[in-house]
Amino acid sequence: MHFYPRPVARLIDGLSKLPGIGPKTAQRLAFHLLNAPPDVALSLARALEEARTAIRYCSVCGNFTDDDPCFICRDERRRRDVLCVVERPRDVVAMEKTRAFNGLYHVLHGAISPMDGVGPEQLRIKELFRRLEGGEVLELILATNPNVEGDATALYLAGLLKSLNLKVTRIAHGLPVGADLEYADQITLSKSLEGRQEIK
Repeated sequence: MHFYPRPVARLIDGLSKLPGIGPKTAQRLAFHLLNAPPDVALSLARALEEARTAIRYCSVCGNFTDDDPCFICRDERRRRDVLCVVERPRDVVAMEKTRAFNGLYHVLHGAISPMDGVGPEQLRIKELFRRLEGGEVLELILATNPNVEGDATALYLAGLLKSLNLKVTRIAHGLPVGADLEYADQITLSKSLEGRQEIK
C-alpha cells in the first residue's frame, strides 16, 4: 500500500483483517474515520481499548463479561435446572434475543473440527462436566450449529452424557418460517422431518 501515508496504510491493513472486510471496504472505512470529526475516531479507539482490557470470560459459563460471574449466571430469576450448550459467546446473544430461554448457558468456544485441528480437548468440555457434578441440572440443551462440526460436537457430547441421569436434547432445525417446500434442499427437509412435533 505504497499509495498511502504509513499510518493510513496501517489502518487499512488493520481493518482488512476483520471478518467480512476486504481491502476496498477497509479503505472506505479508513477514509470515513479520517474524514469524520476527531471525536468519532477517538471514541472508537477508546471503545476498542476498553473492550480488549475489560472483557474476559465468565468463570462459570465462558461467556464474555466485564464482571465475573456474568450477569446471566448471577441472575437468580433464571432456571438453574436447564443448561444450554452453545459454541460461541455470539450464540448466547442469538438465544437471548429470542426471549424463549430462561436457563443458564455453557459456551464451548468452538466445535469439533479435525480439519481445523480442533478436538474435544480444545473445547470447554471438562468445565461442562464440572458444572454437571452438583446434580442441579436436569436438562442439557445442545444448541450447537446445524453443520458438520456442530452435529459432530453434539453427538460427541450426547455420547459422553449417556451415563448421567440427565435429559439431553438437541435444538430442532429445518425449514424457516414462511419457507416453501419446493425451494428447500434435501438435508433441510430431512432435518425438518426429524424435528417434527406433535400438534396438540
